[in-house]
Amino acid sequence: MMKIGITGITGLIGWHLRAYLQGRPGVEVRGATRETFADADALAEFVSGLDTLVHLAGMNRGEDAEIEAINLQLVEALIEACERTASLPRIVFSSSTHVERDTVYGRSKREGATRLRRWSKKYGARFTNLILPHVFGEFGKPFYNSAVSTFCHQLARGETPSIIVDGQLGLIHAQQVTARILQIATNGEDGEVRMEGEPLTVSELLVRLGRMADLYNAQLIPDLRHPLDLQLFNTYRSYLFPHFYPVSVKLHSDDRGQLFEAVRSLNSGQMFLSTTHPDITRGNHYHTRKVERFLVAEGDGLIRIRKLFSSEALEFRVSGAHPQYIDMPTFYTHSITNVGNSDLLTLFWTHEIFDPNDSDTYPELVVAA
Repeated sequence: MMKIGITGITGLIGWHLRAYLQGRPGVEVRGATRETFADADALAEFVSGLDTLVHLAGMNRGEDAEIEAINLQLVEALIEACERTASLPRIVFSSSTHVERDTVYGRSKREGATRLRRWSKKYGARFTNLILPHVFGEFGKPFYNSAVSTFCHQLARGETPSIIVDGQLGLIHAQQVTARILQIATNGEDGEVRMEGEPLTVSELLVRLGRMADLYNAQLIPDLRHPLDLQLFNTYRSYLFPHFYPVSVKLHSDDRGQLFEAVRSLNSGQMFLSTTHPDITRGNHYHTRKVERFLVAEGDGLIRIRKLFSSEALEFRVSGAHPQYIDMPTFYTHSITNVGNSDLLTLFWTHEIFDPNDSDTYPELVVAA
């Protein structure tokens, strides 16, 4: 059993790392928050027996003196806890390309890496300095984590984002970072590891996100064949949930019957229909990349959706009498139950064709049995 400790587990990368490791066999995850660092005994218990310690906690916004002091205090607290418990975990330190700049944040990251490297050499532990570009992903804090988070938050609320500085970004999704962290923990890579992001200016990013928002508001799925477009679109959708859903479709009626457009997309995908008997539930799984649409065409259904690690499940009552769809947000487990007296006819659509060897489908109950 590999024991991995994550500081800053509720932050953007920390949350995604926990989600990436969720249900993975042979891995035990421990998390440290601000409260853990405030209690020396709790911090000592956290580090004790760890195989890998991923240090993600830190401050990158605020007064200069506070940023530097807090970031180095966190490093010193971890060193003290490891020495107190005679723990020698591999330490993966989350650094930033800001280390190349003469900023307080950059200096604190450089000095933090220096202190952890010195400790690892002294005690024979292993240390990896992971230098990251501009990380984004679902659930990032707007006006803090990333320009992507800020723009998505504003676009999802119908606001008009503005550009303060049109600089160059190196974009990388949080799940790419977490996959690399597990690779380091598993295979062992000492020294400096640098991840490269996809280059995009701030203005190019805003145009890209703005076009996605316009298309989606017109009930048209953007072209998602490029991995970055899929990652940006899923990040944008995370800021739409739950207020944007369910979405009603336009019914066209005449003496022959009714017609509605179920999915309009600029790229391909897979669509299927299913019947579900009364009181039967389908789903109870989540996805990390897949765009999946539920649309009830006939009968009455109850869709339940819960964010990973949350105890709150949201419910949406949908009916074939007034067709509406919900596009399932990534990292939310979801299900649909037939709550009517006849069979439920549901249309399911995903942006990619199902691959049993890479299904991106992970079982998880929405509501505990």
